Amino acid sequence: MKETAERPARLRRLSEEEIALWIEVAKSVARRRGATLPTLASPRPAAAPAPAAEAPPPPTASTRPHRPAGPPPLAPLERRLKRDLARGRAIVDSVLDLHGMSQAEAHHALRGFLVQAQMQGFRLVIVITGKGARAARDDEDWFHETGVLRRLVPHWLREPDLRSTVLGFEEAGPGHGGAGALYVRLRRRDRR
Repeated sequence: MKETAERPARLRRLSEEEIALWIEVAKSVARRRGATLPTLASPRPAAAPAPAAEAPPPPTASTRPHRPAGPPPLAPLERRLKRDLARGRAIVDSVLDLHGMSQAEAHHALRGFLVQAQMQGFRLVIVITGKGARAARDDEDWFHETGVLRRLVPHWLREPDLRSTVLGFEEAGPGHGGAGALYVRLRRRDRR
């Protein structure tokens, strides 16, 4: 059997524009000792200064930069809040325990709980998912996965339709359930 050695892929040469762009980027960072910047084969002509133009008109509602209409981003819990929770100084407004629920039941319960908590003005809640049972791995039970809710709840909290409710979330501290629970920060509800 004859072995064929694969030839290494050929690298293409950078264009003059790409080299010039790299030089500009490299100027903005500190260089290693002894490192030099690449040089261009032909010097770039200096850009002619642009003629002074009139000041642009002030931005109006139609010319302002438009933010995408996607869901608001999630934010991590502040360091001070995490410290206060660990020391028992911060107050948790409510707790939801998902132990023993199926995925569908847990998903429905989580959504209802978060919306209701936000309507009541709660800011911080705990969602207990559990760590998952350590089932015996025999032939009949090998297909049962452990810790399903622990894995799925973070995905549910990231869903776009819950972003108007959920500000952010993180694994709870050891005093509140550790890896089997999540701190969930809620957004203030709109007062319309």
